Amino acid sequence: MRQNGYNLNTADAIAHYFSKASLPSQQETLGQIVVEILRDGRNLNRKSICTKLLRRLELAGGPEEESHYHELIGLLFDRQR
Repeated sequence: MRQNGYNLNTADAIAHYFSKASLPSQQETLGQIVVEILRDGRNLNRKSICTKLLRRLELAGGPEEESHYHELIGLLFDRQR
């Protein structure tokens, strides 16, 4: 996988993504998503993380929660709002 000029394997890319999550709540959310993906028996990759984040965004209960998921999606694609 190539991202921003660096060659990263999947594990490194996911670790890099997690390291950019600044708030404990962001890391908690990502941890919950990872657990859900692994319990479902699915592969852990950007696509599966993005799918879970988009689903949670659809079900968000308010603007603050929407913003939280938008920020995490932005981190996944290395974009900040």
